[in-house]
Amino acid sequence: MIATTPKPPYYAVIFSTLRTEVDEGYLETAQRMEELAKQQEGFLGIESARSEVGITVSYWKSLEAILKWRNNAEHSLAREKGKELWYKTYQLRICKVERAYGFEK
Repeated sequence: MIATTPKPPYYAVIFSTLRTEVDEGYLETAQRMEELAKQQEGFLGIESARSEVGITVSYWKSLEAILKWRNNAEHSLAREKGKELWYKTYQLRICKVERAYGFEK
């Protein structure tokens, strides 16, 4: 599903990953992190896709909201588990969205 976001400006956190072969607990943790992110003040939406490279983009009202999400205790534990078990590598990028437009039939 494509996220519905407000009129810019807002922020996007782009999380790109390459997975290991370990699946134990991954799906459940990913689902929990999405549920938890949706409860955070300033969360605007999320989009995710996985093929060889996984890409998750979450949208936030402010840099402060992103920092609070980063510092969430449960999210911090999941990040550590990801480094230990699920990811060969990842990159996280934070961008300011200044313009957005789209098309829908």
